[in-house]
Amino acid sequence: MILTRKTIVLFFILTTFSVHQLLAQERTYCNPINIDYGFTPIPNFTQWGKHRATADPVIVNYKGEYYLFSTNQWGYWWSSDMSKWNFVSRKFLRQWNGYIYDELCAPAVGIVGDTMLVFGSTYTRKFTLWMSTNPKANDWKPLIDSFDIGGWDPAFFTDDDGRFYMYNGSSNVFPVYGVELNRKTFQPIGTRMPMHYLQSWRYGWQRFGEHMDNTFLDPFMEGAWMTKHNGKYYFQYGAPGTEFSGYADGVVVGSKPLFDGIETFSQSDPLSMKAGGFAKGAGHGATFKDNYGNYWHTSTIILSVKNNFERRIGIWPAGFDNDAVMWCNTSFGDYPHWLPAQNYYQLPYKSNLINEGEKTFTGWMLLNYKKPISVSSTLGSYYANNANDESMKTYWSASTGDKGEWIQSDLGNLSVVNALQINYADQDVEFLGKQTNIYHQYKLYYSLDGKKWDLLIDKSNNKTDIPHDYVELEKPVQARFIKLENIHMPTGKFAISGLRVFGNGNGFKPEAVKSFMVLRSEKDKRSAWIRWGQVDNAYAYNIYYGIAPDKLYNCVMVYDLNEYWFKAMDSQKIYYFTIEAINENGVSEKTKTIKVE
Repeated sequence: MILTRKTIVLFFILTTFSVHQLLAQERTYCNPINIDYGFTPIPNFTQWGKHRATADPVIVNYKGEYYLFSTNQWGYWWSSDMSKWNFVSRKFLRQWNGYIYDELCAPAVGIVGDTMLVFGSTYTRKFTLWMSTNPKANDWKPLIDSFDIGGWDPAFFTDDDGRFYMYNGSSNVFPVYGVELNRKTFQPIGTRMPMHYLQSWRYGWQRFGEHMDNTFLDPFMEGAWMTKHNGKYYFQYGAPGTEFSGYADGVVVGSKPLFDGIETFSQSDPLSMKAGGFAKGAGHGATFKDNYGNYWHTSTIILSVKNNFERRIGIWPAGFDNDAVMWCNTSFGDYPHWLPAQNYYQLPYKSNLINEGEKTFTGWMLLNYKKPISVSSTLGSYYANNANDESMKTYWSASTGDKGEWIQSDLGNLSVVNALQINYADQDVEFLGKQTNIYHQYKLYYSLDGKKWDLLIDKSNNKTDIPHDYVELEKPVQARFIKLENIHMPTGKFAISGLRVFGNGNGFKPEAVKSFMVLRSEKDKRSAWIRWGQVDNAYAYNIYYGIAPDKLYNCVMVYDLNEYWFKAMDSQKIYYFTIEAINENGVSEKTKTIKVE
């Protein structure tokens, strides 16, 4: 046989990769986003073990590319597609209590003309305001050596007329403030103005605590952000505390960039909230536009196991409806979603949508929730079933981090697999601070019978840090079993908080919920007891709620149970509710919307 150059290349491709090893060109993503989260650099934050952490994200669209800044990462990321994030290593240093930290704690990022501005949280006047016209190349210069206005959780906003504003504040006593800055000197123009005060007596979601009961401390208000849309100013803020599942962003709308308390009103309150599911929390974030004009909201996901401030980052679809109500959709917010696209309605998944935010959901369902699971070994009480219980707070750990440790998931029946997410946990890790030369390596296999295995994904040569790796298959496969085999861990034990398999279970969707009731408390209209008839073949339910029948923009996902104590309402508003059942094959029809006064 005569081998031409073309046949040699083709032979190399066919013998190097099976069709299922080829990953799809990125069309989807899954929260928490898969970036190389740094290990917390603060020694007294590691009393329960060293761990990864970041929060307080800002994403800006700068010259058609996306730039992500967050707390204490010794750098930032850029992306051209919101899927692959490239880390740029840079330390904006400061000293506090004898330790040197990354300056960018809860950073402000703004665009003025063709220039990106970056500033970190501070209560002093010794911090630099940085500027760049080429941040991808890490080309930064000090614009103001000692920025006179200190502020914690700062945010920048440039209005259409070129006027420049700063917002800042993080307190359970004081509001978040706003002030205009001179574009040339960056000195304040006038005095700062209070933008908004929390009213936990009225808004249930603002109550402090995991159970929204306002015990121990008063709620915190922080994480300012401003978005202008059709001449209105949408001021966003985080509450009640970054360590709680109910951490959310509210929004107040006004006619001016600095509020006077008169021409303002709360709207779609809260804006972003994710109290259920695998990855909980959606507070202290920022809103931005993609290159197709779609809005997105990035915010903080709560983990809070090794430390209260152990956190991750999520990205949710957002926007404005025809009545100028701002929304953020977190339903199925930790399942695969489509990346930015020109027209989401042209994508393959269709469902009984109740709001625009649902159109980005792929329709790929979780296939292995609490299904049988087996492992190579177990460390202490970090049991195998922690890896598929849909809680990022719990995890399975092997007894070592050695090559060959494995975890195997039985999907229960032959299913269509479209994508997988591998969430690593921090067990016995050794690092402090940002690591730029660490990596994970693994192999994924699939099987029809649990005996004969075929290679699905081979990342045994991977050289990148992928703590929440998400892989979309180029072509779906039929499988009953999925097996993850460790090749290399960057540090610690081989530990998994979520081996999550997505696709379709080749069965029937659940029936609609037969009975659904919402009993609002007369004593405290911020709260209600929700109960519904259990559906036999459902593993979870989505409760949608909002302030109008066509504005059910918020959602709580509840696994296993058929009741939920709901404590997030505005006591002065009428609410509307509906519910859908969920299983491996899809979602049921939603119930008739209930009005709750």
